[in-house]
Amino acid sequence: MARRAQDIYVEWRGGTCRVKWWSGEYRDDGRKRFESRGGFTDEDEAFEFGQDQLYEIRHGTGISNRDGATLMSDWIDDWFGATDHAYTTYKGYKSIINRHIRPYFKGKTVGEIDVIAYRAFRKHIYKKLPSPASAANVMTVLGMILDDAVPRLIKVSPVERKRKRGRYVKTNQRERKRDMDIASIDQLARNAEIVWGYSGYVMIWTMAMTGMRPGELFGLRREYCYPNWPASDPRPDPDEEERYEEDMLRYGKGDGLMSAIRVQQQVQQVLGTAVAEVPPKYYSYRTLVVPPFLADMLEKLLVSHDNQWVFPAVGGGNLRSAPFSKSYWFPISKGCDARTRTWGTNGPRPAVPAVPDFAGKRMYLIRHGHKAWLDEDGHPRFAVESRMGHEVPGVEGTYSSVTVPMERAIMEALQQRWERFARSGSAT
Repeated sequence: MARRAQDIYVEWRGGTCRVKWWSGEYRDDGRKRFESRGGFTDEDEAFEFGQDQLYEIRHGTGISNRDGATLMSDWIDDWFGATDHAYTTYKGYKSIINRHIRPYFKGKTVGEIDVIAYRAFRKHIYKKLPSPASAANVMTVLGMILDDAVPRLIKVSPVERKRKRGRYVKTNQRERKRDMDIASIDQLARNAEIVWGYSGYVMIWTMAMTGMRPGELFGLRREYCYPNWPASDPRPDPDEEERYEEDMLRYGKGDGLMSAIRVQQQVQQVLGTAVAEVPPKYYSYRTLVVPPFLADMLEKLLVSHDNQWVFPAVGGGNLRSAPFSKSYWFPISKGCDARTRTWGTNGPRPAVPAVPDFAGKRMYLIRHGHKAWLDEDGHPRFAVESRMGHEVPGVEGTYSSVTVPMERAIMEALQQRWERFARSGSAT
């Protein structure tokens, strides 16, 4: 004997009963699509279960059996295909998904990823990856994938954020840094000149005096560099005409103008070695004034070659296409023995001394050191963060602007830092 109500009924089959309820969907022929659950031994319990399912469907929290059985791999494809990110973010997410998340959850449905499965993956990834920061990035991507599965595929996300269980683990473990000594920057620049010429020498000083990211340095074209810019600006955006005109009045070579570099792009690798020109990180387009000594170096460098890149590789290509860490940064920072032949010139190369402050560390720390210099010199926070390509939140970010006196103060402070070092007799 079956028990029926609108859009729900219970029927016995042998020693157990099954409840069927309307899923809220219609078949192609117009009939209602029903879902079911069997194995009940009590008819009232089965009926109440069906009522619960209808309640959730009416309130938009119900999950169909079909959606609940969605494979994690299929949901990842749907999720990633619907996202819209900048190139570098897209590349990073794709790598994390294909290297870590997809293989681990292969064959699993989204509904099977409960809080226990989530914790197991977290434990696995923190053991697998040597860097806690890298593991945290993986967990961030997984968290977004699972959060966006609610309420279509799962009722609640298993991602744990505030409440923590288990052993206490200290977070935000910062990389140990030393104060950036200008003498160390000078030695890095000298080493770079030995390894790949005057281009390397000027690039090290440019990073130390502007805080540009490596990809922005690699992607700096001559039309965006002093002394060519802003007169050589291609002016690609009609909506920026006002800025273009203001740049001509503010920057350039001549009396009353400030020497500057325009950060308009960065370069990233695509398919191994090909170079893609993409917007700077976080779309942080910005103008960076440079001190006079660096302006002279940049002018001399651009006269010395006709390459499209301000800082070309030894062979003339883009540094992003080269194994930069292995062939450039490690010999510069860690030092290397003398060589009778070197690539690009096939000439002899003297021994390169190690720079203890940077040996075994990332070149990116030069950027960090630049910000520390700005902070030491007491420049306004908004001017510093803007120079670094960071957005300042809140009222300060809305109402503040970088003025000419602020930029001139930065130029003068950096020039004075250089002159103090030069007077010490150590500068080249």
